[in-house]
Amino acid sequence: MATAAHRSQVLGLYRSLLHHSSKFAAYNFRDYAVRRTRDAFHAAKSETDPAKIDALIHKAQQQLEVVKRQSLISQLYSGQKLVVETPNQKILRKH
Repeated sequence: MATAAHRSQVLGLYRSLLHHSSKFAAYNFRDYAVRRTRDAFHAAKSETDPAKIDALIHKAQQQLEVVKRQSLISQLYSGQKLVVETPNQKILRKH
């Protein structure tokens, strides 16, 4: 059975992963990282074996380090924003 310590650690990891995933400069990478984080935590939500929970926590910590590094790098080399990222701007057409 998962302990309260596991629960708080998992919630902290989840929040950190979502926070750092949302820092990707590129829309597609940002969307993928957020979606992948939510899907992975949702899939492991019903796990009750403490050994498996510890392994999943360790894996999530490793993923967090990767996401932190990659989001920082993506910010250094960001390009133009996509049209889907700026919905309030009007698109000008040439006639």
